[in-house]
Amino acid sequence: MRAGYFGPEGTNTQEALLADTLGVDLDTVPLPTIYDTVMAVHDGLVDTALVPIENSLEGSVNATLDALAMETDDVAIVGEVVQPIRHCLIARTSLDLSEIETVVSHPQANAQCARFIRTRLPNARVLAGEGSTADAVRLVADHDGPWAALGNRLAAERYGCVVLRAGVEDVADNETRFVWLARAGTAPGGPRAVASGVAPLGPWKTAIVFWGVGSEAPGWLVACLSEFAERGVNLTRIESRPRKQGLGRYMFFADMEGRDDDAPVAAGLEGLRGHVERLKVLGSYPAA
Repeated sequence: MRAGYFGPEGTNTQEALLADTLGVDLDTVPLPTIYDTVMAVHDGLVDTALVPIENSLEGSVNATLDALAMETDDVAIVGEVVQPIRHCLIARTSLDLSEIETVVSHPQANAQCARFIRTRLPNARVLAGEGSTADAVRLVADHDGPWAALGNRLAAERYGCVVLRAGVEDVADNETRFVWLARAGTAPGGPRAVASGVAPLGPWKTAIVFWGVGSEAPGWLVACLSEFAERGVNLTRIESRPRKQGLGRYMFFADMEGRDDDAPVAAGLEGLRGHVERLKVLGSYPAA
């Protein structure tokens, strides 16, 4: 089984993949962006892929939401992983904190360590890289100056760097939720379930995105969500994202407890279709 992930080697996504698939025979494929990772499933370059979708401190990963909603109709969420995130301050060689001139990482990592940067590195310039935390560590490994990166131990080991401080995230219970993707119609559960042939147990959740021509009318969103409330379906997350078609046009993402073929959930989805222009079930899968 070929499993893609948001790379390069040393990302938090790879760390989550390795933890969730320990003992499973996989051919892992690092991919340069979240978009590329989603589209690798769409194009059949990999059988499954893991991408981040939500962080407990910084919220949703917009690149993942946008790709699933707007770029493909045949890629579905089939499982999820919740991974603790432990950021380290990493440099090419041992440095005192006072020597560090520049800190670089992914924007979410910078935000998750903002207090540490502000209090312990007050004179350092902060750069937000375009790639992953592993890209930031790789950049620091190749830089001669007193630079540091925010990343994990896996990246420090992979690129021959030194961990200056561990656990520099602002909140100790920082977690990221990752989702397994596969072509629509694939059995849910992720690689471990596929390898074992055992159907996943425990609670399920269903993820959707919707938008509608009546979205500017008073009470439209209330009417949409009432389809689930009236049937006792518990929504565990809802948020809006721009549809990229001008100001005031939004799409709404929601997660709910239950499978999409459970009677209350199915009835709620059918009722929602009567209010919207587009409803897409992003996946119905075992909860982590």
